[in-house]
Amino acid sequence: MLGKSLKKIDTIVTNMEEWTLFIIVMAALLSLFANVVLRYGFNYTLAWSEELVRIVIIYSTFVGASVAVKQRAMIKIDAIVQIFPRLKSGLTFYSNILMLIFACMMVYYGYKMTHLQFLTNQKTIIMQIPLVVIYTIMPVMGVMVFIRTVQVIIQDFRTRHPK
Repeated sequence: MLGKSLKKIDTIVTNMEEWTLFIIVMAALLSLFANVVLRYGFNYTLAWSEELVRIVIIYSTFVGASVAVKQRAMIKIDAIVQIFPRLKSGLTFYSNILMLIFACMMVYYGYKMTHLQFLTNQKTIIMQIPLVVIYTIMPVMGVMVFIRTVQVIIQDFRTRHPK
């Protein structure tokens, strides 16, 4: 029962991550396309377009990190594993522990930065979006990267030690 519930939650979260990435990247592409057409066709520039793209890059980086951890698509150097295949499981575990530490740092420092933006009440220059909204992605995705890394560790453990 618990396994089915966790699998359903994982499916929902995965869909949310993937659709979020799709929607924000499409919004950035459409705004950039409109900006290019207006700039070269009508000699008019959308000032907010570049700011939106900057925000989308930030969001897609952090949401994409969570998706990459789940899909085991993080960038890694595997030269040692190719030379010494026996070390693969140990190095993978070590890499996952480092990812957990990194996720904790994302949560801690992301929270500190978000709290600072909350206290100073700063806004983006053109769109006037509170920076706290933009900075909130860091601790939230830090938690998600942590959860996804724990999922990967559990999957690795289950494949190495089947019941």
